[in-house]
Amino acid sequence: MDSFVSLGQGFLVALEPSKLLFAAVGVLLGTAVGVLPGIGPALTVALLLPVTFKLDPTGSLIMFAGIYYGGMYGGSTTAILINAPGESASVATAIEGNKMAKAGRGGPALATSAIGSFVAGTIATIGLAFLAPWLVELAVNFGPWDYFALMVLAFVTVSATFGDSPLRGLTSLTIGLMLGLVGIDKLTGQARMAFGVPEFFDGIEVTTLAVGLFAVGEALYVASRFKSNPEEIVPIKGSLWMTREDWRRSWKPWLRGAAFGFPIGALPAGGAEVPTFLSYVTEKKLSKHPEEFGHGAIEGVAGPEAANNASAAGTLVPLLTLGLPTSATAAIMLAGFQQYGLNPGPLLFTENPALVWGLVASLFIANAMLLVLNLPLVGLWVRLLAIPQPWLYAGILVFAAMGTVAAKPSVVEVGMLFVFGFLGLLMRRWDYPVAPMVVGLILGPMAEAQLRRAMQMTLGDPMVFLENPGSATLLSLSAMALLAPFVMKGLSRFRAAED
Repeated sequence: MDSFVSLGQGFLVALEPSKLLFAAVGVLLGTAVGVLPGIGPALTVALLLPVTFKLDPTGSLIMFAGIYYGGMYGGSTTAILINAPGESASVATAIEGNKMAKAGRGGPALATSAIGSFVAGTIATIGLAFLAPWLVELAVNFGPWDYFALMVLAFVTVSATFGDSPLRGLTSLTIGLMLGLVGIDKLTGQARMAFGVPEFFDGIEVTTLAVGLFAVGEALYVASRFKSNPEEIVPIKGSLWMTREDWRRSWKPWLRGAAFGFPIGALPAGGAEVPTFLSYVTEKKLSKHPEEFGHGAIEGVAGPEAANNASAAGTLVPLLTLGLPTSATAAIMLAGFQQYGLNPGPLLFTENPALVWGLVASLFIANAMLLVLNLPLVGLWVRLLAIPQPWLYAGILVFAAMGTVAAKPSVVEVGMLFVFGFLGLLMRRWDYPVAPMVVGLILGPMAEAQLRRAMQMTLGDPMVFLENPGSATLLSLSAMALLAPFVMKGLSRFRAAED
């Protein structure tokens, strides 16, 4: 009952005209930077920190949260239309969304993304308001062995699911894990695989790899086939909006995506990448149309995009209740809190309840604003596909380079962008999935850190992973997910031999 009263007071704060203006500016900026490859919400919030130094703390933090939600929302637009994820969390959305766009169904893909984001974001915000204490207690009880096992499960399910060959998926994952080793070792302080290049000391940027493999790789692949075997893109085929069949196939993935995104996003090592890929894998397993996956299945857009936005609300749980940021944007928001002399944590709820509950209530408003903003623009975004292919993909290369330079001004970074783009071209040519490589780079360093912590806490005893029920269960699921494709392939060959 106290939560209802507090949330009602929060709405009184969030519905003030000045706070509504802050929220509107936030979602507009967030959507804009989400659409641009390489320029994410973390960079935008960081640039606005000094500008908002003397502004109202509550309004500024509402604006930052709006940018976060809008960035997650906007990243799906270019992911679907031109296979250029604006955020690493939009990588899973690009897999099926871009196939739908090329088949002339970019409108329904954008619509299910927008509505799914609204549904999942609303559910997750309700969870943030009412379930935060229980989720925080669960997160605190998670040990490093549980986190490591969860990431192993993500590695295996992603690698075994993408593409036609589990071995090719594992190969792609291995390259991503190797890239994750580049940079300063946080335990010893020694440089690893940097080859004396100062720009490598901070590690490989996830955005550079994702934009290089997806956007630049796609542009080079289309250019390589332009004369001999041009790839036809159908700008619009049929209705721009979702059909009754699309609604029927989308609503369950929206709910399942929210169920993945919010709890995992609320974990101190959760993030948005793990739930989006787990959602994609789950939808592929549960779909009545598994043959459409890889060719434009709407469930493969609805589920991951819902998980993406639900995790955005989930990341605010450890930030507000524990003062623990679990994403780059959350870390910048933590700096924003500290800029105003505020320390997120349990005491914040008692010392400054108007700010906390006003921020939570503003998330409901930001969600509604994003739906109203994005749905009418579906027709406008889809018209991007009518641009002649040489102009479209030349523009993709320009924006990819500009976004990379804006995020990290360096000749080496631009060089890496096009090296990864050429690698993406080769992987497409030889049918290697690119998504596991991005997952390896994102989760590899996190998994390494959790493995080291577990080993330090148990004095090097590896049996802790099997003795702990949570990690043992997750590792068992990982083993089953790894072996299942090979077993199924063996059974298929056996049956074929019998026939």
